[in-house]
Amino acid sequence: MLETFTAPDGVSRCSWCAGDDQYIHYHDNEWGYPVTDDIRLFEKICLEGFQSGLSWLTILRKRENFRRAFAGFDFHKVAQFDQSDVERLLGDAGIIRHRGKIEAAINNAGRAIELVAAEGSIAKYVWSYADPADQGSGTQWRATSPASVALSKDLKKRGWKFVGPTTMYAFLQSMGVVNDHAAGCVMRTKAAEASPQF
Repeated sequence: MLETFTAPDGVSRCSWCAGDDQYIHYHDNEWGYPVTDDIRLFEKICLEGFQSGLSWLTILRKRENFRRAFAGFDFHKVAQFDQSDVERLLGDAGIIRHRGKIEAAINNAGRAIELVAAEGSIAKYVWSYADPADQGSGTQWRATSPASVALSKDLKKRGWKFVGPTTMYAFLQSMGVVNDHAAGCVMRTKAAEASPQF
């Protein structure tokens, strides 16, 4: 069940961000708000992969370290990373030091370049999975959706790693492709009104 809480400022928000100011700021200014920038979309796919098995707050607190370590998630630059970069990243205590996830991010950078060449942009591709009939209800929690299953399947076919259906659902939620703000959350309507048209 999706619930809301009322913060000290009197605003009703999704209950998952309660209790941490950084989480509240992220909720109010980023989560679920539509994104069309390819660099930010690539960054979020990578970070969702790193988050697998961990809390998002852990990743959020390390995000600036990740940005420094991964060249601002410019996928053209990350695609040039080699084994020495993998070793450098494995020694970086500011990020999640998981070889498989690090290598997946580098692999996915190359696949992102291919995706842009084939589809025009990551944004155009990702937003092709937006379905007005498959938006979050605002009342019930779910781990996947038809769109996240289809996106995961297609990305895997294109050679992407760490892009399972649950990870891709979290990605679609956070990038606003699926509006999963709780009913009664102040951001639900704002996010819906900001959805782009491709």
